Amino acid sequence: MSSPERADDASTREVQYNRLLEVAEHHGRTELGLMMNQAWHDDPKRLTFTFARYKFAARMLTGCQNVLEVGCGDAFPSRIVQQEVGKLTVTDFDPIFIQEAQRRSVAGWELAGAFVHDMLSGPPQGQYDGMYALDVLEHIVPENEDLFLSNMAASLDPNGTMIIGMPSLESQPYASKLSKEGHVNCKSQPALKETMQRHFHNVFMFCMNDEVLHVGYHKMAHYVLALCCNKKA
Repeated sequence: MSSPERADDASTREVQYNRLLEVAEHHGRTELGLMMNQAWHDDPKRLTFTFARYKFAARMLTGCQNVLEVGCGDAFPSRIVQQEVGKLTVTDFDPIFIQEAQRRSVAGWELAGAFVHDMLSGPPQGQYDGMYALDVLEHIVPENEDLFLSNMAASLDPNGTMIIGMPSLESQPYASKLSKEGHVNCKSQPALKETMQRHFHNVFMFCMNDEVLHVGYHKMAHYVLALCCNKKA
């Protein structure tokens, strides 16, 4: 068996990996966003959970032409959704995160837009055929959740799709102190479904444990997702 072809000292030993050097040379090394950096420092496995949630959203929204992410944080994993949709716009109520998303924008992966918006103040600008908010609704006090969701839905096309994801209520005794901070509205799967059915005719529920998606016993799920369509008037 012949040995694999080897490049010179300025290249990788296996030539197919020269692509790694090309990307680093022409596009630079990618910098983690503020949230992803903290997770990588404190609990690296959390990145796999986050990326899996974004992959679910990406697959469900594949083919949508104009998508909005609500509560984007540093928008680092948003590129996973961006791969699958026509245009992705992101918004957050914290200017620090929007500045971060804009600062890290690179050629070939430009967002359609990134703007500061408090969803409790009114509907976001624009009209979208897809929307998602991951790890956001649990930060909204229960008495404001319908206003928050109504304002989101106001900018969603009548036939558009919305995805809402949050840590399950059952997961909270096992959550870290940092994860719990700001969580004022975690829900069980049935409670999240009931909430979303006030705004949509069709709501389909999923669960996650770590990075594994399933439709199993919801009381053992760490994370719950609602896939919603056919919004109510």
